[in-house]
Amino acid sequence: MRKEWLKTDYYAVLGVDSNATTKDIKKAYRRLAQKYHPDTNSGDASAETHFKEVNEAYEVIGDPETRKEYDHARQMGYFVGGPGGGQQYVRVEDLMGGGRGSPFDLLGGFGDLFGRQGGVRARNGEDLSAEMHLSFHDAIAGSTRQLTVNGQTVKVKIPKGVADGARIRVKGRGGPGLNGGAPGDLYVTVRVAGHPVFGRRGKHLTLQVPITFVEAALGADIDVPTLEGKVRLRVPPGTQSGKTLRVRNHGVENAKGERGDLLVTVSVTVPEKLTDEGKELLQRFHLQDPDKNPRSHLGV
Repeated sequence: MRKEWLKTDYYAVLGVDSNATTKDIKKAYRRLAQKYHPDTNSGDASAETHFKEVNEAYEVIGDPETRKEYDHARQMGYFVGGPGGGQQYVRVEDLMGGGRGSPFDLLGGFGDLFGRQGGVRARNGEDLSAEMHLSFHDAIAGSTRQLTVNGQTVKVKIPKGVADGARIRVKGRGGPGLNGGAPGDLYVTVRVAGHPVFGRRGKHLTLQVPITFVEAALGADIDVPTLEGKVRLRVPPGTQSGKTLRVRNHGVENAKGERGDLLVTVSVTVPEKLTDEGKELLQRFHLQDPDKNPRSHLGV
C-alpha cells in the first residue's frame, strides 16, 4: 500500500461507484484519458494534471488484484463518510484520540511493511487489441499507419504482403504496468479490402480470365493484367475450361523478400449468337471431330 492511497478516492477520480465492474472502470478511464490527453489539450496545465490523476487511478483500481488491496485499505477505516455522504480522509491518530506521529510511526513502519518490503508486487500491464483496415494495395506494399488507442497515438508498421486477419504485435504499447511492471503489448488485427480483379491465396495472386473456344482449341498468346502491368501468357492448344496457368514471380512479395506467382484460371466462353455461316462451320467441325461424344465414359 502506498501513502497516496490514504489521501485519494480513485473511484471518485474516475467518476464511478465503488461497486463498479472492471468493464465500467475501463470505460470511464478511456473516456477521461481521451478528454484530458495532452495531444488534445496542448498547453493546458489543468488538463495535464487531470490526465495524470486519471492514469494513476486506473493503475490502482483498473487491476483487480491491486484494487482488492486498495479496497482493503478503505475498509480499515482510512476513509470515512464525509458531509453529504462524500468521502474524507481521517488520520489514524485522529481515530485513536490524537497523539503525535503518523499512522506509519504508530504501527512501526506500516508503510515500509506494505510498500517497500512486502507491498504490492510489480505487475505487467494488460495486452490491448485493435483493428486496422487497409486497402488491397496498401496491404501488398506495406506501410506505417497510426492508431489511437486509449487516448494515445501508436505507430504500427505494416509488413509487405500482410494478409487479411493477420495480427501485428506492437511491443510495449498496451496497458501501463503497475509498480515498475512492464507495459502490455498491443495486438492489431488487419482487415484487408478485396480487389475487383485479383484474389489472394497466401503469397500468390489469383485471376479469372475468359478465353474463346478457338483460343482454347488452337492455343493462343493472350495479355493478362498483373499488379505492375500486363504480361503475355501462352495458352496451350486443347486447354480445358477451369485449367490454371502460372505466371511466375508476379504474386505478392512478403516481408522476407519471397515472391509468389500469379495463378490464372481460364474459363472457355461460348458464343450466344452465331451467324448461319458460323453454325455451318461448327456443324462441319463436329462431323470431323473424332471425340464426338465426350460423355462416352459415363456409359451414355
